[in-house]
Amino acid sequence: MSQSASYQSNSLKLMGAVSMGTGVMIGAGIFALTGQVAELAGRWFPLAFVLAGIIAGFSAYSYVKMAAAYPSAGGIAMFLGKAYGKGTVTAVCALMMYVSMVINESLVARTFGTYTLQLFDAEPSSWAVPALGVGLLLFAFMVNLMSTSAIQALSYLTAFVKAAGLLVLAAGGLWAAGFDFGNLTESGEAGNTDAASFLGAVALGILAYKGFTTITNSGDEIEEPHKNVGRAIILSLLICGALYLLITLAVGSSLTVEEIIKARDYALAEASRPAYGQYGLWVTVGFAIVATVSGVIASVFAVSRMLAMLTDMKLVPHRHFGMPGDVQTHTLVYTIVLAMALTIVFDLSRIASLGAIFYILMDMAIHWGVLTRLRDEVDASAAVLMTALLLDAVVLAAFIWVKAANDSLVIWASVIGLAAIIVGERWFLVWAGDDD
Repeated sequence: MSQSASYQSNSLKLMGAVSMGTGVMIGAGIFALTGQVAELAGRWFPLAFVLAGIIAGFSAYSYVKMAAAYPSAGGIAMFLGKAYGKGTVTAVCALMMYVSMVINESLVARTFGTYTLQLFDAEPSSWAVPALGVGLLLFAFMVNLMSTSAIQALSYLTAFVKAAGLLVLAAGGLWAAGFDFGNLTESGEAGNTDAASFLGAVALGILAYKGFTTITNSGDEIEEPHKNVGRAIILSLLICGALYLLITLAVGSSLTVEEIIKARDYALAEASRPAYGQYGLWVTVGFAIVATVSGVIASVFAVSRMLAMLTDMKLVPHRHFGMPGDVQTHTLVYTIVLAMALTIVFDLSRIASLGAIFYILMDMAIHWGVLTRLRDEVDASAAVLMTALLLDAVVLAAFIWVKAANDSLVIWASVIGLAAIIVGERWFLVWAGDDD
């Protein structure tokens, strides 16, 4: 039995990597988060997505620079190792990223369930949504047992279908509304927001772009990785940013903010009714299903490789439990099981909130490591890195402030989860005698 992960060098082309990145972003972002961002940002929710994209662009700078210097199948885990060495800081930050990505998978899985139920005009129930989400995760597991080339072909197809479909829906919605954004400018009380809530919405919107990081986790498998990893990240962000702006404007032209908040878990489906009627809703749900299915598959592909790299680096414990296959197969199993558990336990809003907190904390660790330890080595600008750090800190502080006031369970779950990761990693590395 093989005890290590296996990677297929040069098995991903540039557009395959772009498809994977956009696949994760579109699946998690626009379908799952439009209503939740609108709930915090009110009438300004399209602007919240734009600012989130700008912050993601600053964040991407560190990843592009690191990927150009150190392309690796471990991506972020390897970047952290370069910055902080093989020890507790690297392990904790990498696991925060891992957990945020698994949270993202459960977010998309529940979104799949919520949108699928709209085909039957059924209200999301306490059992149907998680049951459908768990079924999707099981399907993603089976697909990820296939070869990298097969997953790439699927990513190509679904990325095109999603992008083209959303573009048509957005353009049609704007045309049907006569490019009238009165719903946004004339919203009542629900359209109002304060600065903290708006910045909190921006923090949540960042989740709609974080899928670009999955590209770094396949760096060793992308052709000409020193050039193409960075190109794939930039192209993915530009494509998704343009789509998000069009979609949010289309939603805002079709529904009032109150209506968006009421249908927050399936806002895009509800927004298609005024422009396209019942058939439009079915088409929108069809695109949502394609987006969420492919998004989960792409995310599982990347995150299981990241955990395999952490295992190879001996930063996390590993047990085979009698399973066949190599470490990469086993980390795939662990990833799916954890995502299923989160899908069953948490609702969409809390899943998204947990993911935002863990991701932004890890993101700041990446920027700080590059700024203080690797800036000269990777030829990075201190000004850009400090700007990225400041932007992350501001939106995270605002988000925590809002959640502490309105949903303290999210804060407690984040603190407990972070403490468990720190204590567990510290214990493991000391026990293994492998802590720097």
